[in-house]
Amino acid sequence: MTVQWGILSTARINAKFLVGAAQSAELEILAVASRGRERAREYAHEHGIERAYGGYEELLRDEDVEAVYVSLPNSLHLEWSRRALAAGKHVLCEKPLGRRAADVEATFDLARREGRLLMEAFMYRHNPQTGRLVELVRSGAVGRLRMIRGAFSFALTDNADVRASSELEGGALMDVGCYCVNAARLLAGEPELVTAVQDTGGDGDGVDVGFVGSMRFADDVLGYFDAGLTLAARDELEVIGDQATLFLDDPWHCTNPVIELRRDGSAEPIKLAPVNSYRLEAENLSAAIRGKVQPLLVRTDAVGQAAAIEALYEAAGTGRAVELDPDQTS
Repeated sequence: MTVQWGILSTARINAKFLVGAAQSAELEILAVASRGRERAREYAHEHGIERAYGGYEELLRDEDVEAVYVSLPNSLHLEWSRRALAAGKHVLCEKPLGRRAADVEATFDLARREGRLLMEAFMYRHNPQTGRLVELVRSGAVGRLRMIRGAFSFALTDNADVRASSELEGGALMDVGCYCVNAARLLAGEPELVTAVQDTGGDGDGVDVGFVGSMRFADDVLGYFDAGLTLAARDELEVIGDQATLFLDDPWHCTNPVIELRRDGSAEPIKLAPVNSYRLEAENLSAAIRGKVQPLLVRTDAVGQAAAIEALYEAAGTGRAVELDPDQTS
């Protein structure tokens, strides 16, 4: 039986999610909500969605909707995830779920009380390219893991974009840098100490348009990344060991999945078949709702992610290194 989904907002990211959902026989997009009824109707007609609601609460009152995809601005992620959970819906919330660990923990507490599932939508984590990367690192393909380098940036030209608003919790770290943080945590565990610097643009509202962070993990593994909203388009991930490196030129979108194993001056491409990451994440949660599998991304991962982001912002704001207790997020 297919899982019936609703979408909260008509955000740009929905287009990618809808393409993935349309490829699956395990779920159906039944409804969409916008702040205005006319906009919701236009969007539903454009994308072949049966029901349109001129308010998010209206959609949450639809008893046929079992799960919702929250693609609202970052500052509204936790609020509407909580409202959806309280309305009896399972929730897939776009990344980042939140920037403070305590708030994320409280939302998962609510999900547990309501008997509903909550998952943070890092779509690249569901892609086979990411799974293969983890296998290679754990099997010793690079030798002893020593360093992880990430980059994700693009040039945002519209200052009215929600990603350029500090009030809506936009910024380079929240929008794209969070991927780099997430990948480093996936491979090395939770960070023990972070440092960071940020560029707030000078003529904006204080949002970070550029962000550089470093992280120290257990066993002296180091991670560093840069992210930007005012830089040329870049997306890279490099995993460096004492014997070899693994390089991904498309680690986040995974549209051309190739992992390059570099050793002794040579490079061996490890190619994988392309697959839609958005389809995979929606199918994972749908199957979990039906009790067939466990969600790939669970509470500890989301709380650890928020704790790292929170510490990085503190480090950038104070100019001091911030220590974390990895055990608090396990």
